[in-house]
Amino acid sequence: MNCCVIFGGAGYVGTHLARHFLNSGRFTHVHIADIQRSTLEGTLGITTSITDVRRPIEIALVPTSPDWIFNLAAVHREPGHDPYEYYETNLPGAANVCSYAEVIGCDNICFTSSISVYGPTVRATDESAPIRPITPYGGSKYPAEVIHQQWHRAGTGRRLLISRPGVLYGPDDPGNIMRMIQAIKKGYFAFPGKPSIYKSYGYIYGFLAGIDFLMDSGEDHVVYNYAESPTQPLSELVNAVKEHLHCKALVLPVPLWLLLPVSKLVQAIAGSRNPIHPVRVKKAATPTHIVPQKLIDMGFDFEFSFLRSLEHWRQVAPYDFDPDVVQGIQPVARPAISTGVGPNRSKETEPAGLTES
Repeated sequence: MNCCVIFGGAGYVGTHLARHFLNSGRFTHVHIADIQRSTLEGTLGITTSITDVRRPIEIALVPTSPDWIFNLAAVHREPGHDPYEYYETNLPGAANVCSYAEVIGCDNICFTSSISVYGPTVRATDESAPIRPITPYGGSKYPAEVIHQQWHRAGTGRRLLISRPGVLYGPDDPGNIMRMIQAIKKGYFAFPGKPSIYKSYGYIYGFLAGIDFLMDSGEDHVVYNYAESPTQPLSELVNAVKEHLHCKALVLPVPLWLLLPVSKLVQAIAGSRNPIHPVRVKKAATPTHIVPQKLIDMGFDFEFSFLRSLEHWRQVAPYDFDPDVVQGIQPVARPAISTGVGPNRSKETEPAGLTES
């Protein structure tokens, strides 16, 4: 039996990763270790455990030593946590996962870091760029990379893949891209600042293909960005959504000097968890111009332009776009405005537009 363990596997990326591995036959047993229950619990080929990576990890997590460990566990949402929380989870988590690999003799780790280690990326930024994080999340992710690299250097025959993805999106995710799609559809989306800023997003199916590609490459140590290539300005992303939806909504820019006071007022009235949060507004107006140069140099096939990803997304998860569509059931009379809530989707979605998680 070939087996892998996915720490932090109950989240969006981990759920897709587990399904992908089982469907592709790469692993016959996937263990999801997380502090929350996985929606895949009880699925044939999947086992789960409540595991907190901030503490030493139980050696008998799976019956046999896993072939691969995937470390996705992290405190990541900004805002939403005190600065110390990112460090007290992301650094001990990295150390405990690597200690677990050391003790059980697993020689293969894939660690998910973040493009936030670069800080703001106004210009095209590849893996050779300096590390200049400006947030506690980015500041905790880079030393977590270093901890994994120390594990890699400490033994022979070890493999380490470190991914730095942009914001990932796709089926069953009510995040930034779906919020933007719904806002454009309803006619209340506005560009946060300049339409020409670049935003580096990664389609979940492209991200999974990148992991497969690097696992099959035989490379023993790879640090790589993941964003769809070529990266597009926000105006092109909006135009792709409008083309896909056959929508003619007018989308205008709103200057940051106006947005920030409004967001602060909304925060004072609605509280810190509202979607129009000053931190999210600043992030939404900040360029993320990431270039996945390592994958480009290795010959990876970037299958999904943004428009192509929308088409693929609708094909595999039509309920994300049309709430009356349920898998295997034809839609009934469709309302004029979509709610964006489909099977296995949280109803706690945030309004789209001027925010970024």
